[in-house]
Amino acid sequence: MVKSGKQARRAGSLADSPSHLMHRVLQLSLDIYAEEAGPDGPTQRQYAVMEAVSVKEGLTQTDLVRATGIDRSTLADLVARMTTKGLLSRERSVIDARAKAVRLSPEGQALLEAARPRVAAADKRIMALVPKAKRENFLDLLCDLASAADAAPDQAKADAKAARKALKEAKKAEKSARKATVEKKPKKAKATGEKAASTKAPKAKVDAA
Repeated sequence: MVKSGKQARRAGSLADSPSHLMHRVLQLSLDIYAEEAGPDGPTQRQYAVMEAVSVKEGLTQTDLVRATGIDRSTLADLVARMTTKGLLSRERSVIDARAKAVRLSPEGQALLEAARPRVAAADKRIMALVPKAKRENFLDLLCDLASAADAAPDQAKADAKAARKALKEAKKAEKSARKATVEKKPKKAKATGEKAASTKAPKAKVDAA
């Protein structure tokens, strides 16, 4: 019997760690996926790539990064290996000559169609672990977290740009402050001799008797 959330949280401090709990849930979901997909089925990432390509053929690897959430370097290696296995084909994109468009091969299409009912079975097993009344909210939370993950790279770029702008403004303000300080300093007398001459009182003349 699966423990309820409140019972599980009595285990200790790790029960209050979202990163730890999500890691455990990820391990469980991948184990269930592997059992249902079988040794001849695609990995979870391979399935995600094939499903994304099947929805819209001709996607570039940049498009696939956005569609699957797989990081760029991992995706590039994954697509290369799947192409070598004959599951995908790559050709020059008609939109961007510098990019390669990715398409499903007949072998990849056949593997995807065979995998779909197995993946559905894995998803059903995972959802069965969640109380019925919480399943809709559970999916909503997962979608929210996935959206946050998708937005993270753009947010990081925006934060970096804002930081650079703030630093530039700070340097500009510091430069203006130094300039204002210099302008406020009193001017020195041109020569010490001139200052002394201006302060020396004239002697009175004495008439001879």
